[in-house]
Amino acid sequence: MKLRLEHEFAEAIEKWGWRYHHIGIPTNHKINGERYLPQFGMYISGFSTSPYGVEWIRFDQDSSIDKLIQNVSHVAFVVDDLDYELRERNLNVITQPNLPMEGVRVAMIEHNGSPIELMEFK
Repeated sequence: MKLRLEHEFAEAIEKWGWRYHHIGIPTNHKINGERYLPQFGMYISGFSTSPYGVEWIRFDQDSSIDKLIQNVSHVAFVVDDLDYELRERNLNVITQPNLPMEGVRVAMIEHNGSPIELMEFK
């Protein structure tokens, strides 16, 4: 296995074509402008105003979202075909594909103890 040098892009970006979308940071603080996603028991905020793609996520105490996602920041990538990526890359899926909002399918994977979100826009 060839080690990647500091100036080189990650394989997911360079070879697979994944594109950075946002970083999701769990918080316990209410933030103005939060949007509630009742099917997940969570609030999201910040993405629409952050020039860096930062999204804050606050969870209900009884949220069904995996505890890893509730406690560890995640990075999100846009992929062209979510089903293909999950099938072909031998990924550790911790949240099966779902529809958090109209026109968006997502799945969460785990890599070395960190959650990673894959997003597909239709």
